[in-house]
Amino acid sequence: MWNRLRHTVRAVLGVNPAGRRLTVFPDDIFIVSYPRSGNTWARFLIGNLLYPKTQVSFANVESLIPAIHLFPDRRLRAMPRPRVLKSHEYFDPRYKRVVYFVRDPRDVAVSVYYYSIKRRDIPDTMPLDEFIPRFVGGEFFEDFGTWEEHVQSWQATRNGKNGFVCIRYEEMLTKPMDMMANIASALRLEFTTKALAGAVELSSAARMKDLEKEQSADWKLTRSTRQDVPFVREAKSGGWKSKLSMTAVLTIERKWGTTMKDLGYQLAGDMSETRSKLEPV
Repeated sequence: MWNRLRHTVRAVLGVNPAGRRLTVFPDDIFIVSYPRSGNTWARFLIGNLLYPKTQVSFANVESLIPAIHLFPDRRLRAMPRPRVLKSHEYFDPRYKRVVYFVRDPRDVAVSVYYYSIKRRDIPDTMPLDEFIPRFVGGEFFEDFGTWEEHVQSWQATRNGKNGFVCIRYEEMLTKPMDMMANIASALRLEFTTKALAGAVELSSAARMKDLEKEQSADWKLTRSTRQDVPFVREAKSGGWKSKLSMTAVLTIERKWGTTMKDLGYQLAGDMSETRSKLEPV
């Protein structure tokens, strides 16, 4: 009852995070992803491209490219336009210009596991094999659905259309300049190669880790979380191979395998089956 009353009071005062109730303007640019899929890195990349003299940090990222889930609508409406906003929302037809980041759900699962520990949502003694079925069921981000529901909500409605670009996290790691050029082109932003390279350099994993050590206790998203568990972890792809058991991997692949293959992710289950067929009896 107290939580319901508090929510009502906050709504009346206009201090509830905007989220799905955000006022959307036609010139808005949205950086969208399922949680733990590279959205914060994307904010650094795009922010450093748009504001090269400011240099994005955890101390100012929310003023440059705020998350709609952290601030009330009235504050976001007061921002200079065009706005660049971070969102984890599933498909919203009001979003006209979108950079959508997608990441291998096996890596997403591992990242969500450690993030859940950081947020104290689960004990750090919980085995990954126990966590994975709950993650696949969408338990930890109920407002956004499961990984597949989120991805498909955008892919099925916007892929290939003007104003929408889908960026794979893995390709951003290996070809950051090419991917940044794609983003700039899709959003009709003109920048030099030097500017793109500068944004990539200022958004390196090493720099973000250093900034987190200095600013984590003050950043709105992490200040109330465990400071001994990093927000920026390995910042690489394929880490699931050393973290997840085959049981956990197959739990994810059997649920979302078709969508994963459509996005170019090779299934470990397919590879294992192929190897077993090739091995002599």
